[in-house]
Amino acid sequence: MQGFNNVYRGKKVLVTGHTGFKGAWLSMWLNELGAQVIGYSIDEGSPEGNFKMASLIDKVVDIRGDIRDKKKLEEVFKKYEPEYVFHLAAQPLVRESYEKPIDTYEVNLMGTINILECIRASSNTKVGIFVTTDKCYENKEQLWGYKEIDSLGGYDPYSSSKAACEIAINSWRQSFMNPNEYREHQKAIASVRAGNVIGGGDWAKDRIIPDCIRAIENNEVINIRSPKALRPWQYVLEPLSGYLLLGQKLTEKPLDYSEAWNFGPNIDSVRNVWEIASEVIEQYGQGELKDISNTKHLHEANILNLDISKARFKLGWTPKLDINKAIELTVEWYKKYKANDVYKMCIEQITHYVNM
Repeated sequence: MQGFNNVYRGKKVLVTGHTGFKGAWLSMWLNELGAQVIGYSIDEGSPEGNFKMASLIDKVVDIRGDIRDKKKLEEVFKKYEPEYVFHLAAQPLVRESYEKPIDTYEVNLMGTINILECIRASSNTKVGIFVTTDKCYENKEQLWGYKEIDSLGGYDPYSSSKAACEIAINSWRQSFMNPNEYREHQKAIASVRAGNVIGGGDWAKDRIIPDCIRAIENNEVINIRSPKALRPWQYVLEPLSGYLLLGQKLTEKPLDYSEAWNFGPNIDSVRNVWEIASEVIEQYGQGELKDISNTKHLHEANILNLDISKARFKLGWTPKLDINKAIELTVEWYKKYKANDVYKMCIEQITHYVNM
């Protein structure tokens, strides 16, 4: 497979969180692009996730470690000398952040700072891309999308920890890896903010697609906590294509792209949770929804949208899939994963996406 001007072919690429939902998809794509993927993650992820089901352990360098363990991270950077770093490892769940706020901050903020410091100390690492979230913005429940220059914030510990990550990334960029001093340090770092990502292999709790699939497989009713909440839904390959394109641009013109980027869907893919769950049922061919919303639930944003004008015009990146196609590809994975070669199935989806 070719693409992204072949900048990843033959290169060592560190992916933190490679056993997770997005990390596994990214690792497969990089593997097909000819990169040597070094994965760093605290565990093996879900037993039915893509890391396990696609036997990625046989295709990447698989390292177990906590991103809070700076010493171990330093050993990994020293041993493998990665040229590119995609930092995805995180505590990614809003509801869990209420239960474990300190852990959420330690993992998300200090883990990010550890990676920043390792990149700064490494003479080999040239590009670092840090994955945060659309929830890093100060959410004012506005209808229009947030731009990269809008204020950061976060009501819950997860969202605010990711806003803190964004502040730290920008601080390290200005203080230690300033684009204006690129000739001295030879490093380019950027942060990326995606919408609500869906796709095959996601089994995280409190996410609408996994919740739907688990209920359908167990012949249970699908409980919907926030049926009217609007989100920018996108298929997993959409933001990943943006991350990979950004890595290419940072390689070719590091001074022009070392900043924050939004990678969200087109506006017509902003739908409420009930609509998404209903479409999953339609595509799967079975299932039943139940509204269990009440005023005592933990706070979650009602409206959230991203403005992707910057990525569209400066990077030349645009979403390829509408929400119906995104759900179709997602449901296809869940209907086939038990009886098919999962790695082959995922690569077929990547190839189909690239050729669109």
